[in-house]
Amino acid sequence: MRNLDMTTLRSFVAVADCGGVTRAAGMLHLTQSAVSMQIKRLEELLGLTLLDRGNRAVALTAAGEQLLGYARRILEMNDEVVGRLTEESYEGEIVIGVPHDVVYPVVPRVLKTFNAAFPRVKVHLKSSSTVALRAALQKGEADLIVTTEEGLGAGGETLTEMPLRWVGARDGLAWKKRPLRLAFCTYCIFRPIVLRRLEEAGIDWEMAVESTEERTIEALTSADLAVGALLEDSIPPHLEAIAPGGTLPDLGVQKINLYMRGGRDELLEQMAGLLRQGYGALRPATAVNINAA
Repeated sequence: MRNLDMTTLRSFVAVADCGGVTRAAGMLHLTQSAVSMQIKRLEELLGLTLLDRGNRAVALTAAGEQLLGYARRILEMNDEVVGRLTEESYEGEIVIGVPHDVVYPVVPRVLKTFNAAFPRVKVHLKSSSTVALRAALQKGEADLIVTTEEGLGAGGETLTEMPLRWVGARDGLAWKKRPLRLAFCTYCIFRPIVLRRLEEAGIDWEMAVESTEERTIEALTSADLAVGALLEDSIPPHLEAIAPGGTLPDLGVQKINLYMRGGRDELLEQMAGLLRQGYGALRPATAVNINAA
């Protein structure tokens, strides 16, 4: 088995491109004798004459012309592999924040794709409320956040919209009781929206639990002891959307927004692009008419 040497191939291609050993040596920052020795070593390895040395100008023999195409491809592949595996320009870490109710199904796919493209970059995912994520971005504790909001804040962009739905236990009856018992986290972004809509509709309500734990809220709701509100595409299987036929007000739609810290950053732009594609592929929001009979 005979193995071609990258250094001799590089010298051979340089001689072919420069039309002579002297110019090739200057381009490679080698002595003329060193380049000549590498060409000779390559010819001995292959048992072929690659250069026609009979003329004043160096010319390729038929074998040399055939080797030149292969040599270029081999060197290109070598340089691509080395460049890809040793590239250090995209190292570091970024912190992204996403509310827990819109993590799936988009974020796992985005993180997988991003990691394949930038394996040396560490990505930290913060899952919290929109209020906490906006604060983290302002404090410099997050580089990019996704939020769920009624409107759009300064410097943000809307990725898509989703209907906000009343949710309760499967086949539950809690939504019929008055005062209406509610289960929301203390800092849930949907809480003031729901309370405002209930006040506008003149519906009596009471808060069934005060907690900062999402699991506590889900447990109470799935036990049919209260109702809550979630985005339509994030309702877990143990809960269901309520269609109360006009007895509860429509909660409208929520915007899913994207915010990034200031300053140009290629990694953040790449991540933002993947999030735009992911959330943009979700079906657009349609208003839910719960007042229909």
